[in-house]
Amino acid sequence: MFDETLRTVDLYTDGACSGNPGPGGYGAILKYKGKAKELSQGYRQTTNNRMEILAVIRGLEALKEPCNVNVYSDSKYVVDAVSKGWVYKWHDNNWMRTKNEPALNADLWEYLLGLLEEHIVAFHWVKGHAGHPENERCDQLAVAAYQSGDLIEDEPLDA
Repeated sequence: MFDETLRTVDLYTDGACSGNPGPGGYGAILKYKGKAKELSQGYRQTTNNRMEILAVIRGLEALKEPCNVNVYSDSKYVVDAVSKGWVYKWHDNNWMRTKNEPALNADLWEYLLGLLEEHIVAFHWVKGHAGHPENERCDQLAVAAYQSGDLIEDEPLDA
């Protein structure tokens, strides 16, 4: 699946919220050849699922060229939506999960689909709060981001 001519990067992600909705944040760690870059941001009013998706988006956006990317997330919502193809079905159904139920976070999913066209991405689920070092660190980054007081508005992303 991966292209041997591209760099392979590991992206660890997590989202957190105090209340759902409530203040929230994301944390992401990019790792390549022993070097790590941490990303985080807090938001005034958001949801946990939005922060989980946004962590992946911001990590992929930080890449300066097309890459092979292993995304590690404790969000079944994110991992399954992509790995099981749900997000592509929602897209094809004009962002409807069922005939009467809209897909939530369509703005973020639409934006993520564009990034998935730029990179070759494999999603991996990791159990949250189970001692996985990078997942624990991403959680710390996400919580610290929304507790920092440096919060921004969670505005829709345009694809």
